[in-house]
Amino acid sequence: MSVSMEADIKTTPKGFHCSLCNVNIPNQPSLEQHVKGRKHQTLSTVRCTRKSQEERSVFVSGLKPNISNTDLAEYFHRFGPVVDVIMDKNKGVYAIVQFDEIDGMNTALSCVEHRLKGLKLRVKPREKKEFKLIPKKKNDFQNLQEVFDRLKPELCQLGSVNAQILYMVERFQLGDNEKKARSLVIQLLQEVFVEFFPDSKIIPFGSSVNTFGIHSCDLDLFLDLENTKVFQAHAKANFEQAGEGMSDDGRSEDSILSDIDLSTASAAEVLDLVAVILKRCVPNVDKVHVVSTARLPVVKFHHKELNLHGDITLNNRLAVRNTRFLQLCSGAEERLRHLVYTVRLWAKQKQLAGNPSGGGPLLNNYALTLLVIFYLQNCDPPVLPTVDQLKHMACEEEECVIEDWDCTFPTQAIAVPASKNTQDLCGLLAGFFSFYAKFEFTTSVISLRTGQSVPTETFLKKADEAMQEDSTSKHHHGGPKIGPMNILDPFELSHNVAGNLNDRTARSFQKECQEAEKYCRSLQYQSKSSKGKSWGLVRLLTPHGEVQQARAELFTISIPFKSDVLPEDLRNQQHIAKEAFSLLWFQRVCAVIESIFQNVLKCQLVSAPEVFDAGEDMDSQNSSLDDSGFSVDSSLEFGPNIGVKRPLSSGSDDSVSPHGKKPRLSKRGRTTLSPWLWEQRHVVWAGRRKVRRELIKDSEAKAEGSCVALETQVTSHITEKEPELKEVLQFKLQPQVVGATESTSTLLKFQPIQDSVGVFQDFFHFLEVFLPKMVETMLLNRMDNV
Repeated sequence: MSVSMEADIKTTPKGFHCSLCNVNIPNQPSLEQHVKGRKHQTLSTVRCTRKSQEERSVFVSGLKPNISNTDLAEYFHRFGPVVDVIMDKNKGVYAIVQFDEIDGMNTALSCVEHRLKGLKLRVKPREKKEFKLIPKKKNDFQNLQEVFDRLKPELCQLGSVNAQILYMVERFQLGDNEKKARSLVIQLLQEVFVEFFPDSKIIPFGSSVNTFGIHSCDLDLFLDLENTKVFQAHAKANFEQAGEGMSDDGRSEDSILSDIDLSTASAAEVLDLVAVILKRCVPNVDKVHVVSTARLPVVKFHHKELNLHGDITLNNRLAVRNTRFLQLCSGAEERLRHLVYTVRLWAKQKQLAGNPSGGGPLLNNYALTLLVIFYLQNCDPPVLPTVDQLKHMACEEEECVIEDWDCTFPTQAIAVPASKNTQDLCGLLAGFFSFYAKFEFTTSVISLRTGQSVPTETFLKKADEAMQEDSTSKHHHGGPKIGPMNILDPFELSHNVAGNLNDRTARSFQKECQEAEKYCRSLQYQSKSSKGKSWGLVRLLTPHGEVQQARAELFTISIPFKSDVLPEDLRNQQHIAKEAFSLLWFQRVCAVIESIFQNVLKCQLVSAPEVFDAGEDMDSQNSSLDDSGFSVDSSLEFGPNIGVKRPLSSGSDDSVSPHGKKPRLSKRGRTTLSPWLWEQRHVVWAGRRKVRRELIKDSEAKAEGSCVALETQVTSHITEKEPELKEVLQFKLQPQVVGATESTSTLLKFQPIQDSVGVFQDFFHFLEVFLPKMVETMLLNRMDNV
């Protein structure tokens, strides 16, 4: 790690913090990925460039508005070649002059007096400022929350979820005045750019025009230079025929096009030229910079008067076509707009979309929109047709192929038959969450062309076959990036619009869908509160807030009690014992968990838990009777005589609660153990799948028959082959039983105590899947032996 990088990365209690990118990073692998990532690399390059510019620049004051950039450039050129002159446009009283070499700056500073047009100029070294990441715009997440908070009282007074959705969309969507202002900016840019690029076109796309725009959304523009290339080729031919001087159309060769050949110039060269035009020729525009490392390089700018951020791209016809597609879908089905607005707001409130805190790769608005469309294609009956169906609705004149991709669909929404689906917005929104709550994201590829999810293996096989058949195409397309969530672009089938997501984000999306599905089945979603409480859309869109922050600090895994896996006689005993059975089950779970950490995962127990009742004073901890007078002891066993003590020798070690402690159930149905303190010295969660396959292959054993033994062997193999952690991972684990009878759950609350190498979060995410399954397996094995 370089010196500058070490200064950027700081260790925090929860992982790392990159001061350059202003993001929090949970662990060492994520840190390594972040440092190699596009954002960090780009900002590092920009910082180096800025530092180099500062070292070669002087600050000039004492100017008046009649002094131009050209005047300053010509004056300071006597000291050395001048690269750029940046003036204060609003007041015209100072400027920064950047030299090509540091010697030019030193020569200018050594000059005792500087005079220009009768003015005495003050010249000094440019101030060295610490490079900081300036957000693209003010925090949209906070603004969104502020607007939503203001709308809550009105939303709660409305009589239905449908009315709430309509009201919310009306408040968030782009207003007529905003649309007119954006049109004026587009018109201004068109007038400027056509002077430098004859016959060029500025074409808007994205949120500003696809009917899904909200206040403050970016202005996405496509600079179409195809006609300019034709003009340039024609002018060049005429120039060669006419000779030196002037082409036959009267245009001077001394134009911006004489410096660049569009037929051979790279996108970066053209974008640099676009940036110069924006800086010097378009009023009220600032913060212009080129992002050449993006998937599609862009020039970013800001319109000060409108506080509007914009992007200009080249060679982006597919994005324009996608915008037309969304316009068609929105025009054909009015409910689509309202669902998209609602789902986007929900995703941002749950921190699944946007990037409010720099927390990692999240869903973008386009991916969310395609998820809504795909869901509507799969409703019964469908709300929207598939892309293939739209293709057959188009006439010959509407056929469109871009970069060998078939982008054909009708240009008018009237060509799309009305849907026979009559569900209201309330039902469709609930259906969206239900649809994705159980969707197999990891093994499927979502295709809007067919309206179906294709198994990943089948899709990859067909993609390979198509690539071999299409190898002669001038546009050779590779396959899409396959990840935890795969959503194919409707037309550019080599692009996975959710390809940036990691496993954690994909799991979070599905988990939030599951939570939303449960809520949408409740009366709080369907019926207005008679007491004026939050209901319907308001409760659905409320962020997790303080509860979510607390969960982030104290990681929790829930292990539910499943009565359906018990034999019939034990289910009968369960109803008889009631709360005592739940407590006994909790004891058994705790014993199994201790065995898993100690024997299967090879963790070392530093300190064992003390037992106390969360509903009682500490003085009553030693009591072994619950409030109903039912005696509960750690020697209780699952079996025919449930509720009756059995000798410890009758069961295996895992049948006893940790160290013979005696938890007791309070009136509130909540019993807690003080935390275990565990240590782990090996990364036993990394590469388990590969090791497991090798062990099964070598032993020709079946994992189903010896799950616990196999997982123990996997851990032993890893600890023998892999080096220990540089510093031991230490964490607390606090079990707690909540609920009663069939609603019982054991909550396992984890807290990292020592994690200097930043591996705890990876360990925890492994446990989220591994631990509940292993607990259930070991409990079933124990019951089978009873």
